[in-house]
Amino acid sequence: MTPQNTPDKDFPWWLVIVVITGLYLFYEVISDEVYRAALRALSKGIWITVGVSVVAYLGACLIGLGLAVMGLSRHILLRQAARLYIEIMRGVPILVLLLYVAFVLVPACIAAVNWLAGAEPGAEIIRTRDVPLLWRAVLALMLAYSAFLAEIFRAGLQAVDKGQIEAAQALGLSGWLRFRLVSFPQAFRMILPPLGNDFVAMVKDSSLVAVLGISDVAQLAKVTSSGNFRYFETYNVAALIYLTITIGLSLLLRRFETRMRTRGLEDR
Repeated sequence: MTPQNTPDKDFPWWLVIVVITGLYLFYEVISDEVYRAALRALSKGIWITVGVSVVAYLGACLIGLGLAVMGLSRHILLRQAARLYIEIMRGVPILVLLLYVAFVLVPACIAAVNWLAGAEPGAEIIRTRDVPLLWRAVLALMLAYSAFLAEIFRAGLQAVDKGQIEAAQALGLSGWLRFRLVSFPQAFRMILPPLGNDFVAMVKDSSLVAVLGISDVAQLAKVTSSGNFRYFETYNVAALIYLTITIGLSLLLRRFETRMRTRGLEDR
């Protein structure tokens, strides 16, 4: 295969089609009052969608990295505990997990806290209604995605050349310094593409929080369309918003990946 025919050299016709479609929908938005009204209503949920995605993803990254380290530990109990968590979270649909966390796990944890504190009925330290549904949704997405990210981090850490780790050990670096200065930076460059893909997927899956009545883009589209009965226009606007966010993120992440790859080659 010649360099001219490689996938990386293909002209992005898909992007041209998306841009043309987006421009058409944008024209409809500015020229049609129904579209404009739908955009005004749905735009209020953009910050909820973005905020839920960012907070849940950052938390999932921290938990996933911890699980990956546990999975590579020398201690069998840590390895088995990490594997148990990962298999359970990956085996439960995100929608089911969302409902379970919101209406089972969080109330159970609150009841446990009150029981441990010895609070009498009616004098609880914290009540279920004190935990907003928004944060329950963030917790559910965080737990769900942490299992998938753990496998990505584990694969990246295992792919680091053992010779470099042994060289760092010979230089007297502690386990933490070997991880921070040698293992993780190299693993991060290798796993950046799947991490970016999972973040885009998180943005799309954040629409599931609508089942809890949280006013994100999906929920506002449902409420707006049920009020004006203009389902075609309303969900066109919702799709345009999600496509703008996800495709924009994909292009930014692709450019960032290219820059990181180039910097890695220069460092060598």
